[in-house]
Amino acid sequence: MTGISGQRSSAADPAVPGQAAAEDLRALFGQSIAVFASLSGPAHVVEAANPAFFAAIGEERARTGVPLAELMPELTGQGFIALLDEVYRSGEPYIGRDAQVMLGSDPHLREAFFDFTYEPRRDADGNVTGIRVIGVETTQVKQAQRLMAEHRALLEQIARQAPLTEVLDGMARCIENLTPQEMLVSVLLADPDGRHLRHGAAPSLPDFYNQAIDGIATGEGVGSCGTAAYRREPVIVTDIATDPFWDDFRELADRADLAACWSTPILARDGSLLGTFAMYHRTPRVPHDTDLALARVFADTAALAIERHYIEQEKAAAEARAKAAHDELAKAVRAEQQLRAEAEQRAAAAAELADRMRAAAAAQATTPHPERCQLGGRAGCTEPAEIKIADSWGDAAWGCTTHVEEALINVRSVFIANEEPDGLAAYLNR
Repeated sequence: MTGISGQRSSAADPAVPGQAAAEDLRALFGQSIAVFASLSGPAHVVEAANPAFFAAIGEERARTGVPLAELMPELTGQGFIALLDEVYRSGEPYIGRDAQVMLGSDPHLREAFFDFTYEPRRDADGNVTGIRVIGVETTQVKQAQRLMAEHRALLEQIARQAPLTEVLDGMARCIENLTPQEMLVSVLLADPDGRHLRHGAAPSLPDFYNQAIDGIATGEGVGSCGTAAYRREPVIVTDIATDPFWDDFRELADRADLAACWSTPILARDGSLLGTFAMYHRTPRVPHDTDLALARVFADTAALAIERHYIEQEKAAAEARAKAAHDELAKAVRAEQQLRAEAEQRAAAAAELADRMRAAAAAQATTPHPERCQLGGRAGCTEPAEIKIADSWGDAAWGCTTHVEEALINVRSVFIANEEPDGLAAYLNR
């Protein structure tokens, strides 16, 4: 029997005789947050119930004088009517703890949890005439416990800087597991300009659907997510088949077997758009307050994860830029040092050449030589000839200091013709 766990009481409670006792019970439970219903006969006809009972099952079903199975047909398939039959037959009370109950039907189906007691009612002779149902709804406590455990795990992922895709995918699966009916979760991430939405996570949606909506624009009437991103407020579409926001995406949604989509914008602390958080359903669905609260909690969690991701991205980019700048600076310093060393080498070589040229000019001053420089080329040179140079093939010429220096630097095998004899000539003239 789905969702039922409990135990039988070992002893039957004493009978509550008379109409006065029934009135006392109605008075006791009339304003209570505990649910109470008085059922009569083997058909479990609802004789009386307090407001909390009708609030739990739905105010639209607030009526008496009908069998419970007719008032709440969903209970039959979950085993609760069979339990009532057993308590009525045996006269033994039944206590249920944290019993899961699916209340209502699509599109208003919701999950609830109760601690409850089925207590037999007896007449003066001790015969069972009906059953009292007394219970306390524990749905919020149960959901809060599950939510806190899952939420804590997500926060730990964010704290240890897990990859954003891992966090968002885990969050989507967590929410899908928290809900009793099939739900498919999607997270879309906004482009920096906030004009388009990109795929973030959607582990249960088909690939063709994720690919089709990747990059959709934000704007009024662009599905649930595009509109929520544009408005910066939740957009609830309970029936995709008839909602005008889905005119351009209805065929796509039909292929993916999607019938409802509730989208919540994910906003940064400064109000800027980070993305959207969407809950899809296979059948038309109206959200309950708990659904909307769940969406808000996880939209905030997604915002924390996305902002943390962007901060880390910017930090890594800044560190990369700083390293690149440092490397470029080091490269520039090395280049500057190399240029300086080369300049110093060139300066030393130039000084040495200048010394040699001055020595040669002094030595050749008394040697017969042409009056003008012979190294001026076609343009000629009017400077006085001061130094004789020659090459390895025996050609020689006189030139001014400027042209001699230019020739020594740029022409291979050119040397000053009367350098100090320190080779074979020096040996021959020893």
